[in-house]
Amino acid sequence: MNKIFLCRAAEVAEDEILRVETDHLPPVAVYNLDGAYFATDDTCTHGHASLAEGYIDGGLVECPLHGGLFDIRTGHPAGAPCTEPVARYDLVIEDGAIYALVEP
Repeated sequence: MNKIFLCRAAEVAEDEILRVETDHLPPVAVYNLDGAYFATDDTCTHGHASLAEGYIDGGLVECPLHGGLFDIRTGHPAGAPCTEPVARYDLVIEDGAIYALVEP
């Protein structure tokens, strides 16, 4: 697995979302849920909106465009009109840095 640096953990406030752009991945949304970190593609699969501009409600993120919901932990759609999952990334945190683990 390759490690792709996303951000420093301190950059993502609790119960907030940070949009991250890298040279190696599409835009990524990094979430801090009660001190646990998760990451998905940032672009909603329904309306091409930034999920980082959306709202966290429990373990779900609400897309700001049409109000569709995704499970932050799995990327699965959790509310209409979203039907396609967003890609999610396994993460590792080392020395306060968050990395996505991706296939080479």
